[in-house]
Amino acid sequence: MTAVLTEPAEQPNGQQPRQRRGWIDVWDPENPTFWQRTGRRIAWRNLGVGVVAEHLAFNVWLLMSVVVVSLDDVGFAFTTSEKFLLVIVSNLVGALLRVPYTFALPVFGGRAWTTLATSLLLVPCAMLTYAVTSGAPYWFFLLTSAVMGLGGATFSSSMANMSFFFPDRKKGLALGLNAAGGNIGAAVAQLVVPLVITLGTGINLAYAALLWMPLIIISAACAWLFMDSLTTAKPDGSSYRAALRTKHTWIASLLYVGAFGSFIGFSFAFPLLIGTSFAEYEHFIGFAFLGALISALCRPVGGWLADRFSGAQITLLAFAGMAVGAASALVGVTDHDFGLFFCSFIALFVLTGIGNGAIYRMIPSIFTARARECGDDVSSAKRQAGAVVGLTGAVGAIGGVMVNLVFRFALSNGGSLVPALAVFIGFYAVCIAVTWWFYLRSRFAIERAPNLAHASV
Repeated sequence: MTAVLTEPAEQPNGQQPRQRRGWIDVWDPENPTFWQRTGRRIAWRNLGVGVVAEHLAFNVWLLMSVVVVSLDDVGFAFTTSEKFLLVIVSNLVGALLRVPYTFALPVFGGRAWTTLATSLLLVPCAMLTYAVTSGAPYWFFLLTSAVMGLGGATFSSSMANMSFFFPDRKKGLALGLNAAGGNIGAAVAQLVVPLVITLGTGINLAYAALLWMPLIIISAACAWLFMDSLTTAKPDGSSYRAALRTKHTWIASLLYVGAFGSFIGFSFAFPLLIGTSFAEYEHFIGFAFLGALISALCRPVGGWLADRFSGAQITLLAFAGMAVGAASALVGVTDHDFGLFFCSFIALFVLTGIGNGAIYRMIPSIFTARARECGDDVSSAKRQAGAVVGLTGAVGAIGGVMVNLVFRFALSNGGSLVPALAVFIGFYAVCIAVTWWFYLRSRFAIERAPNLAHASV
């Protein structure tokens, strides 16, 4: 659907936009008149369709983590190590493809790229249907899991696309809704798929894929009919290069590995952890969706708290709570106390959501404060912050791979989650130290890293 901007006074230099199907050639959301008369309606329409597409993408991305729990019941005798590898492959591919997906956005345009990326989700669904109905070998399940990673890759391009539609004062809300809509997809998959596959007699794993296919087709059609592409959504190579040279990019990425990496890693692994470590409580696997759901809902809360206090303070407190939660889960495993284990992981999900929101809200503060302290251009700092948001999204997703690799190693070599949880406690302690050292000390750190104890976005 093409948006036609009809207010000549709102166009730079009085130019009318070229009328091309699905493209908007002039877009100025920072102009209050333009935003109220034309931009707001178009931006929110694109966000609404984009959230649905992103939600379905997360559903497909998490699909193998739900299906893998029931493979034994339908005759696939995969080992615990092999099952974790199925989960890891999907996570890894989704993380690695986030960067090229982001750069594909300006090439194809938001409308065409969202349509294409959503349509591609039909491929892993079709592959899963074939795999579970034909007795496919393990390598085909691995390939299917890898293709499911396409769902995870859409996050970065979707976030980048929506950031261009909204003015700075609205980006926090818009991106928060977009991210939450996608993250909730993880919870929906874990809630709906176990119910759907048990419809009728026995377990029908093909239903897990067939469920989403008509919704994917409808979503792709809506993207083509109701979304727009902006010619102003061009890659800023200089900002990416500058961001790559800045240590705060990698500091923020490390923190996001701790928060988002934990969220997505735990979301992938939680059903399998219950099934392997507490087999007698496998009927609780259906409640694993609560973790991803609560984390997604808590993400905007983390952003709000970061606004009210500071991103650094909330980030530090979130990691401190995560260390306590991991220690509590460790006790639950040691004492074989399922109630303590389950509640500890729910608490971890809450804190990962808060941490995710706080870190994403902290990134603009870091680069704005750094620019002011160093006498650099603040507008350039904002562009760098935008580039960092995409980079940290990719690195954070790789953190989920690391989480599941640690789980796999611990269960394969010792048969216990205790070593894995001990590693997480140590990593959260590192994140606490890094947050305090760079952003909460009373004196500036080395190389004039800004103190952000009272910074707000």
